[in-house]
Amino acid sequence: MLARLFEEAGLPEGVLHVLAGDAEPGRALATDPNIAMISFTGSTAVGRQVGEAAGRALKRVSLELGGNNALIVLDDADLDLASSAGAWGAFFHQGQICMTAGRHIVLESVAGEYLDRLAARAEKLPVGNPWTEKVALGPMINAAQRDRVHRIVRDTVAAGAELRAGGTHEGLFYRPTVLAEVTTEMPAFREEIFGPVAPVIVVKDDEEAVAVANRTEYGLVAAVQTGDVERGTALADRLRTGIVHVNDQTINDEAFVPFGGRGASGNGSRYGAQQSWDEFTQWQWLTVRSAPAPYPF
Repeated sequence: MLARLFEEAGLPEGVLHVLAGDAEPGRALATDPNIAMISFTGSTAVGRQVGEAAGRALKRVSLELGGNNALIVLDDADLDLASSAGAWGAFFHQGQICMTAGRHIVLESVAGEYLDRLAARAEKLPVGNPWTEKVALGPMINAAQRDRVHRIVRDTVAAGAELRAGGTHEGLFYRPTVLAEVTTEMPAFREEIFGPVAPVIVVKDDEEAVAVANRTEYGLVAAVQTGDVERGTALADRLRTGIVHVNDQTINDEAFVPFGGRGASGNGSRYGAQQSWDEFTQWQWLTVRSAPAPYPF
């Protein structure tokens, strides 16, 4: 269908090819010497394989991978707005977005109220078939991903976390889930969940918030909720991510803004605006003389 739309729009024949399949077509593209560049969007695990295969041929690779993104709530934040941003960032599209707010890092003086508000929002969100019902959350992409999400929730609760909302499912429909008492050693903190789960980690101050946010191999996006923009900006400067939003949630993307992450979130590539022009082309330096120049050798 995508190929047909481009064809109808007038794209010349042979410019776009859509090859459906599993890992085999991707492996063939990554290793074929006639392919000059690979741009991959997907999981970090597969991204490592793509980079390894393409690297043997020394071809350019642009990797946009996973994320385990932090939403930091400071003690001067508007907690009603912060919990709204937290719910949207964690539950939108069932959490199946690389920019999802996967770790809610909250200062201890406001953590109780933030948790109450976030759990209340989660409980009210309708889950069901978006084709036939007015719902906020639809289905997980497949049973394997639903089971993975449920395993992370179950193992995190078994490790000592408190289930404040959700944690159940009917078929592929997983309830928006809020976990309290989460520590940095639990699965819900360490793993990219890619599901509608909001783990809340309590910290004592800004310093610990930065340290905990940076305690991950991922570096895609972060967000800070605060009543003091200067405080939020100063904190943002210390976060090891390619994108930071002050007084917003983590899911933001604009076609004209450079987009990319660090660490396990990608190889530093940038998409959007002029960056795409440089990303997907190569420079050639050409000099021309009207006649050959003499040299002293």
